[in-house]
Amino acid sequence: MADQATSTITIAAGQAEIMAVIADFDRYPEWAGFIKRIEVLETGADGRGKVVHWVLDAGVVKAEYDLGYTWHGDDKVEWKVIKGTLKQNDGSYTLRDLGDGSTEVTYVLVVDLGIPMLGMFKRKAEKVIMDTALKELKKRVEAGV
Repeated sequence: MADQATSTITIAAGQAEIMAVIADFDRYPEWAGFIKRIEVLETGADGRGKVVHWVLDAGVVKAEYDLGYTWHGDDKVEWKVIKGTLKQNDGSYTLRDLGDGSTEVTYVLVVDLGIPMLGMFKRKAEKVIMDTALKELKKRVEAGV
């Protein structure tokens, strides 16, 4: 059964700058340690990844899958699993301008590994994914890399 996790962080940067890092799939292995390989298979009219192949190793979770992306300018990006070893991987980043040069970033993730897993291991994997999705994103953006 899939559980939804939601977390929010404030990043000292504008929406466009943050979304540029989110959309730069080729560089994810530099800041998201559990990503072993990533490849944009199809690009949308906006030049952003529309179908992206992921290979990850987050300790107790090893997976290979394709995600389909829907971009809403610099306000939001949503994804759904198309195929792969995960039963479900749906999520989004929603960016909200705070008016002071910073942005509130909300990350939502619904994952179903399709395999039985002890609750403590599932929570550990979820924490690693959420921390990377927000804290490492914040570090990457604020470092200006």
